[in-house]
Amino acid sequence: MKKIILFLCFFLAGCTLGPDYKKPEMQIPSEFKGNKNWKIAEPRDHLPKGSWWQIFNDPVLNQLEEEAGQANQNLQAAAARVMQARAAAGISESDKYPDINMNPSAVRSRSYVGEGMSNTGNMFTLPFDLSYEIDLWGRVRRSTEASDASAAASQSDFENVRLSLQAEVARNYFQLRALDKEISLVERTTELRTQSLKLVESRFKYGYISRLDLERAKTELAGTKAEAAALRKNRGELENALAVLLGKPASEFSLAPADLDIKTPEISPSLPSELLERRPDVARAERNVAAANARIGVAEAAFFPTIRINGRAGYQSSETSSLLDWDSRIWSLGPNISLPIFTGGSNRANLEKAKAAYDETVANYKQTVLVAFKEAEDGLSGLYHLQDQAKAQEQALESAKNALAISESQYKSGLVSYLEVVDAQRTALQTERASVQISGRQLETTVMLIKALGGGIF
Repeated sequence: MKKIILFLCFFLAGCTLGPDYKKPEMQIPSEFKGNKNWKIAEPRDHLPKGSWWQIFNDPVLNQLEEEAGQANQNLQAAAARVMQARAAAGISESDKYPDINMNPSAVRSRSYVGEGMSNTGNMFTLPFDLSYEIDLWGRVRRSTEASDASAAASQSDFENVRLSLQAEVARNYFQLRALDKEISLVERTTELRTQSLKLVESRFKYGYISRLDLERAKTELAGTKAEAAALRKNRGELENALAVLLGKPASEFSLAPADLDIKTPEISPSLPSELLERRPDVARAERNVAAANARIGVAEAAFFPTIRINGRAGYQSSETSSLLDWDSRIWSLGPNISLPIFTGGSNRANLEKAKAAYDETVANYKQTVLVAFKEAEDGLSGLYHLQDQAKAQEQALESAKNALAISESQYKSGLVSYLEVVDAQRTALQTERASVQISGRQLETTVMLIKALGGGIF
């Protein structure tokens, strides 16, 4: 009997139902727009990405990224999910091995033996119970395969959360610094318009200008103060958003204003194709496909019999003094077969469900890859066009400053009305603020490109 069981174990253990996993096929572009080094992506999110934000050479940003990586609550929740997935994979792995339990018992009983007579006695048992499923159809192996793939997907999800956090910290930081620059410009303009108002009031006092010019000067000054207040409000909200990302109460976090003195790092458009392979969301989607594929095998195995080997060995005696004697030993060993005969269609439904779930994960994987292409192209295109926009804006700013100087000189000479000065001042301020905003968008777009490429450009 034992030889037959062992023979069945070795002969049938290699049988695994369900399709072997193959990566989903899809049409992949032969190259990036402007990048000739593109090839089919493979998940490489396990590769070290490094502290990519250090390319901006900003000590404050480096510190913020460090704090966020240690205290962000979403990141800690993702880390806990990884531990859960690994534990679940460990539980599934344990099904490959037999269960051995010790179940000692002590019973005192009375039984009727007939003719008014009965027996009363004790029974002490010290058994070791064994139970082992012979994985004939690969149910256990497929379950383990699915759990391992799910654990890998969870790790990729953690990497995706971390990368998104890093990018969000950098993006919010650059937005805040751009606002600092705008606030500085508006405050400087406020000071200039305050001085200009004094000049206008003096000219009005001596009758050189009308009240209309005076009111225009007051209106522009008040409007500039209102713009500064609105910018400070936006800055406060960004500061609070950074506090949450860093895992701190907003009321306990503040960031001193600083000028936007950060140059946009140059990134060659001919980026190595391996960087896209490091996208954790692509790796997560691909591992989800592998897990769903394995679950098809689990569902197919439900149509076939399950064989478990059950055994018991130990000691049993009516006296504790003789419980461990050799003659008190007991043992049993034999198979237990469970054959599904009628399940009301549930096995068939579970198989169809598993196949449909697999189709869903394939579609999700393909969509994730398409989004990866889009985001990388957006980043490359965005930096290219923002560079052109920044050059044009610099030219516009130079012209606006020249126009302002001319209008101020003509106004002092009495050649134009104050309306000309107001228009020139407004145009110069708007143009300079637009230049700052473009600089901020260049930094943000660089961050988003790095994120689109999986978190590194090294």
